[in-house]
Amino acid sequence: MRIRGFAPSTPCWAELTSADPVGAAGFYAELFGWELDGDRFLLQGRAVAGLGRAETGRPEGWVTFLAATHLEGTAERINAAYGRSLTWPRERAGARSAIVADASGAVFGLWQSAGFAGTQLRGEPGTMAWSDLLTDDVASATAFYGAVFGWSLTTEFGSGEWLTEAHDSVAGVIPGRPGARWQPSFQVADTAAVIDKCGSLGGRVIAGPMEMGLGSYVEILDPFGAAFAVTAPVERPVELSVAYNDVIGMELTYGG
Repeated sequence: MRIRGFAPSTPCWAELTSADPVGAAGFYAELFGWELDGDRFLLQGRAVAGLGRAETGRPEGWVTFLAATHLEGTAERINAAYGRSLTWPRERAGARSAIVADASGAVFGLWQSAGFAGTQLRGEPGTMAWSDLLTDDVASATAFYGAVFGWSLTTEFGSGEWLTEAHDSVAGVIPGRPGARWQPSFQVADTAAVIDKCGSLGGRVIAGPMEMGLGSYVEILDPFGAAFAVTAPVERPVELSVAYNDVIGMELTYGG
């Protein structure tokens, strides 16, 4: 599905910084079918992720960017909530960006569109599906993201999920993880097949596969040490029973 824009404070872009961008480009091309065009990975001719070389103030690995209508104003709120600005705003093709960290040190990015809003495809294999904050201090994270973005936290079935003020789902929270960090996950058709291919390309699985929500979820390290995740829908059979009730008439019951 083609995407043309993002609501403020929602994940809109994921970018990999690597000491070996050529090698990284080859790995993700084989794994997801991406093509590299300058500093952007393309799928079906549309941008789905970014790639850059490691530099001062920008750690290696995947960074999740949140859409920002005003970069400097958002950075000020982050600093006021005891986060940090790690880089100055940077002019890019169709956008401005900055790298920041929350109060626990989890690094993420801010993305202010100037014609390029972020990933242009969602909802199909090889595209960004979701982003999670991995942390061992959920209370501090909730206070920080609530103060900066107005997010609230809901917990169902043992996992957490950030909600906007309008109660729309924004991102996930995975508790009990030392060294707070943001991690993007990419949709795939079959996690088992991706695990096999990843191993043949020099990557390795660090967690999973496990069921999270309605999908199978696997955390992976690429050959250069960058962590990311993949997720695939899990098919579940649904049984439909039809019965007649003297009070309400025809009654449908879903099971499975």
